[in-house]
Amino acid sequence: MATAPGRGGVAVVRVSGPAAFRIASEVTGCKVDTSMAGRFFHSAFHPVGPRVPVRQQPIDDGLVLVFASPRSYTGEDVVELQGHGGSIAPRRVLEACLAAGARLARRGEFTQRAFLNGRLDLGMAEAVIDLVDARTERGADDAAARLMGAASRPLEEMYVAAIDLSSRVEHALDFSEDELPEGFSESVSRDVARLASLVERKLSTAREGRILREGALVVLCGRPNAGKSSLMNALLGEGRAIVSDEAGTTRDTIEEGAEIGGWPVRLVDTAGLREAEGEVEREGVRRAEALVAQADVVLHVIEPGDEAPAPLGIPPSAIRVFSKCDTTPPPNRPTTQLLTSAKTGEGIDALKDAIAARLGQIAAKSAEETGADVTTRQKEALLAARTALASANGALDAGEWTIAANELRSASEALGRLLGKVYSDDLLDALFSRFCVGK
Repeated sequence: MATAPGRGGVAVVRVSGPAAFRIASEVTGCKVDTSMAGRFFHSAFHPVGPRVPVRQQPIDDGLVLVFASPRSYTGEDVVELQGHGGSIAPRRVLEACLAAGARLARRGEFTQRAFLNGRLDLGMAEAVIDLVDARTERGADDAAARLMGAASRPLEEMYVAAIDLSSRVEHALDFSEDELPEGFSESVSRDVARLASLVERKLSTAREGRILREGALVVLCGRPNAGKSSLMNALLGEGRAIVSDEAGTTRDTIEEGAEIGGWPVRLVDTAGLREAEGEVEREGVRRAEALVAQADVVLHVIEPGDEAPAPLGIPPSAIRVFSKCDTTPPPNRPTTQLLTSAKTGEGIDALKDAIAARLGQIAAKSAEETGADVTTRQKEALLAARTALASANGALDAGEWTIAANELRSASEALGRLLGKVYSDDLLDALFSRFCVGK
């Protein structure tokens, strides 16, 4: 099944492989081949066992769509049987396909075949699941751009450059240093440094990719009873955190997902930062401090009249948010301060704008890189390439050509893993197990 189960107007059963046309012909009772642009089927087969269909009552009618190899999603012959939705009719069509000799697809097997047949590179395959799982317009735009190859083109250029460098140095091993062309060593060193710069530039987009897929970590912190829980509820538009006048109500972290300015975020309310009295509260404070250190954006919530220095651990980059401004506005406040009231809603939109602006600064990059962020898997490969290139550069400076050749070969392999030029069965299993069946 290529469509979600349940009640609906249309359900799609997708068949891929060299026997797809034969199976579809047996199921529909009409000849299915590349001459078909689209035809209605009225199946008169009811399956009772492998390849033993028995003529009985019709099971469904619908549309047959044919995609001939190699111009299909998987690169193989593909047939889609588009019938009625619901729970019974699609299952009967699926069972008819199985009786005609097909088998159920594994998770992500259609996209895996597309990769293995060269229809997608590994980065594009990852973009498929990111597009399906996108929680915001910004995340969907990014995944769609990568699916169209926005991320692959610069990665391909780096891979080609690494292969060229590796072959040049490997070739130089056959000659003595005196036989090499004048300036050869300097030329190779410059090209290694240029490639290392491209890798570093690509790594700089990794943080945005993580934010778009997992959500930015936005942590509310401050002293007890500063209004953090009320502010979190106001940002969410619901009463998620318990609010009380009693200081120290929040002992553990409270996390909730939201969308702010087109960015997926993970809002976290934390325990008040102070010298805790009990072990439970002390653990809450420790967790709060750890989250502040990890956060993409820190909201330092300040109660009116609190002019004490910020608690230790709050970074200078934290956004200072004055709460409860409906009761007592902070004295001598500059116009740049964010004044909020969870009770009246004042300043909440401005706070959301500030969070979105800070995330935009984190993700700032040149226009040509837009949509070309880095996944976790790609980041690991880029880090390996960066390490190998640094070692190669050091070896070249020392005149150790054999070591440089080995390191450049390692860099080439690492960059090859980005695109799937180099891969293992375990890697493919881990990647495509995230997909749903039928994709």
